[in-house]
Amino acid sequence: MILSIIAAIANNNEIGMKNELLWDLPIDMKHFRETTTSHPVIMGQKTFESLGVGPDGTQGKTLPNRRNIIITLNKDFKKEDTEVVNSLDELDRLLESTMGDNEEAFIIGGGQIYKLLISKADKLYITHVNADFPDADTFFPTIDSDEWEKMSEDKHEKDDKNIYDCNFVVYERR
Repeated sequence: MILSIIAAIANNNEIGMKNELLWDLPIDMKHFRETTTSHPVIMGQKTFESLGVGPDGTQGKTLPNRRNIIITLNKDFKKEDTEVVNSLDELDRLLESTMGDNEEAFIIGGGQIYKLLISKADKLYITHVNADFPDADTFFPTIDSDEWEKMSEDKHEKDDKNIYDCNFVVYERR
């Protein structure tokens, strides 16, 4: 199994504020959809709840065409069409028992989940957003160049739909 992280980060590793994204970049949303569709996505409960209101009227909706796995300490948390785990050990057992060697799963946030799982990740799919957000309250861990090698980069300049320059970069563990 390949465990990957996908995230969009600003110049100072900012990723969010008050459980919301800091920007609206349609090109990044398209990249996220294309990269994660048909793969399991792993997220914390707060990230899941930030995805909007589900069909049952409660916070949190599943991402379509993906297996949605939620990590939470809340043992009572349940949501239709998701798999819920209450520890990293439980996540490891679930993934080991259900995924093949060449299958890829994506960690999609939030900040605490990234910090907990970056040491287990094989790849990083990072959208570097060329902007600063001094009011951010959630950050991505530092990408240590001794641990991660840049494998590819795809640069995009701002345009009428995307207000910031951004680069899609793939890193692999050294």
